[in-house]
Amino acid sequence: MPILTRHRSSQRDTGLHTPALRVTSHEHTSVPVVVNVAHVAGGPGIDEFDLMLRPTEYASFATQIEWISRAYQDAIEALGLDPQTALFRRYFCSDLKNQTPARHGWPLAVSRALREPCAESWICQAPEAPARVAVWAHHLRDRNGPLARIINGSSLRLLRGELSHYWSAGSSCVESETSFDQTTGILSEYERFLRAQGMSLERNLIRTWLFVQNVDINYQGLVAARREFFALHGLTPETHFVASTGIEGTLADSRALIAMDAYAIGGIREEQITYLKAPGHLGPTHLYGVTFERATSVAYRDRKHVFISGTASIDPEGRVLHPGDAERQLDRAVENVRALLEQAGAALADLAILIAYARDPADLAMVTRKLRAKCGNVPLAVLHAPVCRPGWLVEIEGRACVAEDNPGLLAF
Repeated sequence: MPILTRHRSSQRDTGLHTPALRVTSHEHTSVPVVVNVAHVAGGPGIDEFDLMLRPTEYASFATQIEWISRAYQDAIEALGLDPQTALFRRYFCSDLKNQTPARHGWPLAVSRALREPCAESWICQAPEAPARVAVWAHHLRDRNGPLARIINGSSLRLLRGELSHYWSAGSSCVESETSFDQTTGILSEYERFLRAQGMSLERNLIRTWLFVQNVDINYQGLVAARREFFALHGLTPETHFVASTGIEGTLADSRALIAMDAYAIGGIREEQITYLKAPGHLGPTHLYGVTFERATSVAYRDRKHVFISGTASIDPEGRVLHPGDAERQLDRAVENVRALLEQAGAALADLAILIAYARDPADLAMVTRKLRAKCGNVPLAVLHAPVCRPGWLVEIEGRACVAEDNPGLLAF
């Protein structure tokens, strides 16, 4: 029997045969792990789940990851999920280089749920103490039948009618020496991957995460390389970019100055995608030399996904607001996210996943406290990871889901 106790929950339900988002928080009764779950229950039998698991007591990495394994196994059993519903997992680690030996030994000891292959991302971004590791897991359940999943190395392909969803994790290019060249190499390889599937950057790429070793030094090389590469492939200020986060984070391989996770959708139609601006709060990114969308929404027959890029305390002219004040910067970042969500007909209550980054680890507890007050029990990771400008002390990103009624669009 699952050993989970629910202690808080909230729900937003439209009353229609369309997705309703339910957010719950659980405390495991035998290991010190808190599990936050967002469950989007769809009318056609398509349920989405996001789980965030974080240890709450001090222990070694090996012990904490075993705790997480047990809590995760019990959580998916309590939710009625088969392990093969897993699509993507990201592991936020405090010292990935030294924790990698334990990571490689982990599959021998962990639950069946964690041994089931999916796209897996391992990144060095320390969660709030006492956790040495936190895990974000994304699952999809189709009550009409098993999922058509294909694993190819570090990528997962999910076949859904006319659509194919692709999660790719941990791309790097360690053969090159500069952040510019590594970014170009990563994007070149990913573009070839998309082309082999009959896709392109311009038509099919929805979301990227770009992790930068020593962001204060290496971010500008990433920015320049991405701008040049995107322009070659039709992503310009006159067309569009993609939702993205560029943040400090490292792989276990210290040669990797840049790493990338990505999400693309094959077969997606142009009318399903909207690029969100919120011009009263935020200006176009290309005005200060970077090339990503503030947010992107993807509409389906019964639901809409809203992908919020990394968002900081910024005004429409691209200026850092509230220098030196992490609390006020967080308030402004949340207000900016709220404005982007509103443009898509969504609200903070519709968030299914929320990730926050703080430059100073002393701010992690404050960020957690304030985001919990504003966003309730949403699956949340609060991580030590410097933002791309030294003046930005906090950045947040997320994904929301809202009900739609678009009979002319493709089903999710």
